[in-house]
Amino acid sequence: MTAATAPSAIAHDIKVLAAQLGFEACGFASAAPVSAEAQARYDRWIELGCNDEMQWAARNCDVRSDPRLLVEGAQTVISVALGYYQALRQPPGAMRIAMYALGQEDYHTAVKRRLWNIAKLIADRTGCQSRCFVDSAPLRERYWAQQAGIGFVGRNNALIIPGKGSYFFLGEVVTTLALPPDEPCRLTCGNCGECVSHCPTGALSTPGAVDARRCLSCLTIEHRGELPPWVADSIGDHAYGCDECQLCCPHNRHAVQCSAPELQPSDAIMRLTPRQVLAMTPSDYRHTFAHSAIRRARLDMLQRNCRLATPKKR
Repeated sequence: MTAATAPSAIAHDIKVLAAQLGFEACGFASAAPVSAEAQARYDRWIELGCNDEMQWAARNCDVRSDPRLLVEGAQTVISVALGYYQALRQPPGAMRIAMYALGQEDYHTAVKRRLWNIAKLIADRTGCQSRCFVDSAPLRERYWAQQAGIGFVGRNNALIIPGKGSYFFLGEVVTTLALPPDEPCRLTCGNCGECVSHCPTGALSTPGAVDARRCLSCLTIEHRGELPPWVADSIGDHAYGCDECQLCCPHNRHAVQCSAPELQPSDAIMRLTPRQVLAMTPSDYRHTFAHSAIRRARLDMLQRNCRLATPKKR
């Protein structure tokens, strides 16, 4: 490796490029097995059935615990964060949609397109191999973001970036390039507990874990079939996801506004009403959500949610 591609030089260039691509944070962690404590906590979460119907969370446990199994010869996990906070709110009568899903383009596409630029820089400068991930592999995203010094995992299980909040998409580049690791973020939420008290269903009652069986975000997006009867009394106006634990978080008082053009709110989605969704045909659904992350939930699931959700005046 020449002086031009020395670890410190390319590390600097990667972070500069990440900032140019719109990422609010970028950090490096040495690729290695996750800590015994983190592994035990995750195993316990699965044992308790807190993953509900997200059976994928219980698969590929070996890969999930060691990113080197994703990329042969991996040396570094590069973690980045792209903001999605929107000060603009949905109009009265619209079905309530989690903020992350309001964008004009699916965040998986938007973040991965940017990650490819980082992978290309690494390949061009060093010849090292890389793979890019955005919710697309059994990779502990928040764990690695914390190891890379980007932020810490809050009581609500969101990655919180000090001074910037938690409204961020995370992405990773797992690469065979050895980069100088950043110092892990060792901050915590302390005794705050705002998210715990504001959760409408008590899904955060177990410290350090989210019980998907009670989380409105998981229930409205991941849960197939009919929802448990008690959900009708707790769903409020949440038709797709739930932001309550982030809206109340003190770290989000000065949340960073989304700067990515393709992630700006889709006016058509912002104004959707439950009545419009209930009247949708499969063709309407495909057209309306063609480029949206909302397609994670099938049409029948959206309609199920809308039958229960009651829009509020805002």
